[in-house]
This record gives sequence, structure tokens and C-alpha cells, in this order.
Amino acid sequence: MLITHPNSPTSNQPSLSAYYQQIRQLSEQICQPLEIEDYVVQSMADASPIKWHLAHTAWFFEAFILVPHLKGYRIFHPNYDYLFNSYYESLGKRVPAAQRGTLSRPTVAEIYRYRASVDEAIQSLIAANSGNSELEALIILGLNHEQQHQEFLLTNIKHIFGNNPLRPIYNPNLPIPPAPSVVKPLEWLNYPAQLYEIGHNGKGFAFDNEQPRHQVYLQDYQLASRLITNGEYLEFIQAGGYNNPDYWLSEGWKTAQSQQWQAPLYWEQIDGDWWLMTLGGMRRLNENEPVCHLSFYETDAYARWAGKRLPTEAEWEIATANLPVKGNLLETGLLHPKPATGSDSPQQLFGDVWEWTTSTHQPYPGCRLEAGIIGEYNGKLMCNRLVLRGGSCVTSLSHIRPTYRNFYPPATRWQFTGIRLADTD
Repeated sequence: MLITHPNSPTSNQPSLSAYYQQIRQLSEQICQPLEIEDYVVQSMADASPIKWHLAHTAWFFEAFILVPHLKGYRIFHPNYDYLFNSYYESLGKRVPAAQRGTLSRPTVAEIYRYRASVDEAIQSLIAANSGNSELEALIILGLNHEQQHQEFLLTNIKHIFGNNPLRPIYNPNLPIPPAPSVVKPLEWLNYPAQLYEIGHNGKGFAFDNEQPRHQVYLQDYQLASRLITNGEYLEFIQAGGYNNPDYWLSEGWKTAQSQQWQAPLYWEQIDGDWWLMTLGGMRRLNENEPVCHLSFYETDAYARWAGKRLPTEAEWEIATANLPVKGNLLETGLLHPKPATGSDSPQQLFGDVWEWTTSTHQPYPGCRLEAGIIGEYNGKLMCNRLVLRGGSCVTSLSHIRPTYRNFYPPATRWQFTGIRLADTD
């Protein structure tokens, strides 16, 4: 489903009301293939139950927009602040993230009623406040927040099903990415040493952590022309990469050993052959597809083994300066990385997999985080996380842009995360 951002430069921009409806409906469309039992499972502390995501995104609109801006609004349930607050300290106590899966109530049906009630109130608010730019900006923020959770829905579903020995299939009709006989050769793109600018330019929506636009000086560097493939990563495995501490950061080696990592998440050997779990079920490993579901530690170890390094986020962003934002994103319907062909996504910089960088998630020089609750959105997470760029096969086209800064702890594997190499010229 293609969703056009109302601030995007297109000739067919939907109204804010229509845009809101499209995005909210997409969350529920993602959940349509599920059984009721699937909604309540919490497969790990970082992967909240599906029904929690549906409720939390409704709560976000209620707590951040309806309560302060809709006169006479009555909250849906007095305990939902406690149940569906994620990490906003200013809104009080909440259920610990790791315990969200212990709650059988409210039911899935009640959560859908909650969403419908919030949607009705938001639409009334939009209708009564046409031209209120401050309110519209908050609603756009809420919709981008919902799009982040749409990614969580799909990655959490994959984690739930991938940890079930029955290997349930989310969608048996997902198309299988094409399998070219020869992968596109990896080439090196050169970028000269000079003063560059990165960061959002102020046009259209962006999160506060993407701003302000500022100057960075970069030395000569090279960036790989595509992502690293399953076949190339398999060479690292076969060379004993998971058993040689020389390639690993100390914390990475400790984590890999304690978690007994020997391959990317969802890889499985069956009768001597490698298979992997996908949202379309178990599939034989396609060596030409981009490798994914790797922690930062694994991507860094691979880069060291290959005699290269990972890029900084500034190096990655500069490479996108004159490129269109297109690629294997959510709208393709594959929900899985596909081999590089060069025809639809220059250098695979957008879509397929989120690309780890070596940059820590810190505020840009001169950054001014939003005041109050909104400032907690990104500000609370500017510690112990690394930046990823480019989006993945489950990121919406209307949600990604060259300046977008995603961020995760370095041990994260359950997102669609992969490798782009860099080198010093």
C-alpha cells in the first residue's frame, strides 16, 4: 500500500484526514493474517506483543494530542496510561517492558475498539482545526511514530514465528525475490576529502534528532556499491569468523560467545544446507540476497575480516546526496531483502536492510530537542546506541529519507539489519 506524505512534492497529496486514515488502517492490515493467539505472545523483552503495539500507538494519539487539545475529551480507560506508556517518565509509572506479555487483558477486541474510538476523536479534531499548523505537526509526528511501530509489528511477528518450532507462515503468498545467477559486482565509490553538510534541511517532516543541518569535514573515503550478500557472509562463517576473537570487539566477542552465535539470526542448517526463516516461511538460502539480521558486532567483525570497515553516518548520508529515495521497501510487498540488480535502487542505499554505522546516537551540534513530553521521544535514547541508515524491506517509502537516523543497541539482531562496507581511500 503506497502512502504519500502530505508534505511530499507530489501532485496528488492526500488531505491530513485521509493520510491519517491510510496509516492507521495499514497497522491493522498488517495484523490481518494473524490468529488471536499471535497477538498476545512476547517472544523476548525487546519484542512487545502485537496487541500492545496496536494499543500503544492509539494511546500516543490520546495522551499527546487528544487529552491536551480536544476540549472535553474523556479518556477511554483510566488505566491505559499505565498499560501502554512505553518510556515517558513525565506520564508516570508503567508496566515494565519485559512484562507486557503477561497481560491477557484488555482483549484484542477491546484494543480494536480503543483504536476506533481514538480515530473518531482525532478525525473530529482535524475537522475542527483546519489550518492549525501546530496541531497538524503533532498529528504528523504521531503518524510517523505509528509507521515505526508498523516495522515493529512485522519484525516482532517474524521473531514470534521464528521462535516457534512449528515455523508458522505469516503470509504464504509473499513473492520470492528474483534470484539472478550472478550477483552485481561490488565496486568502490570514491568521495573526496572536503567540508560537507548533513542533517535535515527543514523541508517536510523530520524528527528532532535529524536536525540541525550542519557541516562535517570528511577525509577521502570509499563506500561499497552494494550490500554484502549471504554468500559473502557465508565465506566469513566458513573461515571460522565466529570462532576467532581477532575480528571481534571485546564486548562483541563476549556477547557472541554467551549467546552462542554461529550464524545470522533465523539461519538454520537442515541436512547440510542453509535455510532461513522469512515472513513467507522457511526458504533455502539465496546467496545473492543481502545478508540480514546481524548485530553491529557481527557486521563489524565481518568488516575487519574483509580488511575494511563500516561507514560513519555522515559518510553514508553524503553518498545519498543526489539519489532518489527508492528501493525494496514495504510497498514492494516482498517483506524480504532482494539481490542487487542496479535497476531500481542505486547502490541499495534505501530499503532491503538497515545499515549499521559506527556513529553513536548523539545530538547534532546545536540540536535543540523538543520541550516536555515530545522531547523524551528521541532524547531519552541518546545513550548506548548506534545509528543505522537507509530503511529496510519493511520500512514505508513515505517514512524514510536520507537524513533519517535509526538507532539500536549494538547487540540487536531482530531488525532487518545488514552490512555496507567502507574504506579509507
